[in-house]
Amino acid sequence: MSKKSTVHAKLPTKWGHFTIYALEKSCDGKEHVALAMGELDQEEPLLIRIHSECLTGDAFSSLRCDCGPQLEAAMKKISEVGRGMIVYLRQEGRGIGLVNKIRAYALQDEGQDTVEANINLGFQADHRSFEVAAEILTSLNVSKVKLMTNNPRKVEALQEANIDVVERVPLQYGRNPHNEDYLSTKHGKLGHFLDQ
Repeated sequence: MSKKSTVHAKLPTKWGHFTIYALEKSCDGKEHVALAMGELDQEEPLLIRIHSECLTGDAFSSLRCDCGPQLEAAMKKISEVGRGMIVYLRQEGRGIGLVNKIRAYALQDEGQDTVEANINLGFQADHRSFEVAAEILTSLNVSKVKLMTNNPRKVEALQEANIDVVERVPLQYGRNPHNEDYLSTKHGKLGHFLDQ
C-alpha cells in the first residue's frame, strides 16, 4: 500500500488532537482507519493499539465485552505520552460480522461460551486477520512499536510482517460481572494474557 491510498484529516477528541487516516485500498478490500498522534516515523518505538471494530462495545458501551474500555484506555495512554496510534480494523465480532455476532450472543444467552458460539455458527474461534494492520503500519512508515494488547496473535502477526514489537503493553480494562465468563474464555481457550 502506498501513501497515495490514504486520506487524512484532523480529529479532535476528548483525549486530544489526533490525525485520522482512512485507507482507501487494503489487502482485504475493507475500509480501515488509523488514529495517530505525534510524529510517526521516528526511531523511538510508537505506542500502538490494534483494535477490531466492536459496535456494541465501542459505541453502545456493552458490558458483555471489554472492547470499549480498552479502546478508551488506549487513546488515553497515547494522549498521556503524546505520540501513538490506534489501528482500527473493520472486523466486527471477531471477524464474523455484526449479524453473526448477534447470533453468537444469542447462543451465549443459551449457555455457550464465545468460542463455542462462533464454532457452532460455522466460523473459527477467532476469524480475524491482522495482516492488514501490518500493511497500515508499513504504509505510514511505522516499523518499531510498543503494542498495547493481551492477544499473542497480534504480536505474532506484526513480527511475521517484519514490524519490530519491542514491548507488549498489557491492556486490562473493563472487567465486570457481565463479562467474567467471556474474559475467562479468552484467557483459557484463546491464550490471551489476562489476570484471572
